[in-house]
Amino acid sequence: MPTLTFLGHDAFLLEDETVRLVFDPFLKGNPAARLKPDEIRADYVLLTHGHGDHLGDGIEIARANDATVIAPFELATACGKRGCNVHAMHIGGAHHFPFGRVKLTIAHHGSGADLGGEALAYMGNPCGFLVTLGDKTVYHAGDTGLFLDMQLIGEMNAITVALLPIGDNFTMGIDDAVKACEFLKPQWVVPMHYNTFDVIAADPQSFKSKAEAKGCRVQVMAVGDTFSF
Repeated sequence: MPTLTFLGHDAFLLEDETVRLVFDPFLKGNPAARLKPDEIRADYVLLTHGHGDHLGDGIEIARANDATVIAPFELATACGKRGCNVHAMHIGGAHHFPFGRVKLTIAHHGSGADLGGEALAYMGNPCGFLVTLGDKTVYHAGDTGLFLDMQLIGEMNAITVALLPIGDNFTMGIDDAVKACEFLKPQWVVPMHYNTFDVIAADPQSFKSKAEAKGCRVQVMAVGDTFSF
């Protein structure tokens, strides 16, 4: 049975008996995080985009674990140049890995990394991930606004757990995330990307009540919680 452990912000550890995958491991500089990068064990590091609160400690974790970074082409290339094993992908593409299938979806956001220059380094398009382990599929939406193609994603994929941002300002807020639930029709929804910073303050219980009124099941996770599904 797969499990999801919430590491804070958009970071999750997805694992089963055969593999450990970490999404957007922003730990250092994350006021909500409890773990340090050297405490993470992972076989794959999945990065939705290059912003510092998502790329985070991904390169450090990948190098320390000899893990493979899965990311959009430009971001994967940048990680490869910094000593990581990488598997580059792009939106709409899918690949079968030893552990299961990964497909990239669109995400309405940006993707630039602060590498110390005067301007952000271009990191291509942001993405979301559909990860299938056995008969279970997890949709990590990444940072995104609401988009109508979520309805298509829901029609074409039997989503077990959807991880959706609710913090507003940079991403969907609560009401748009509720509409995303209606489009995606997952078995479970986990809210993310809220309350890490004041500008993305949101009440997950408000999201839960509104989403459940639409027939969606919501699992609100505190940092460190593990959810089996």
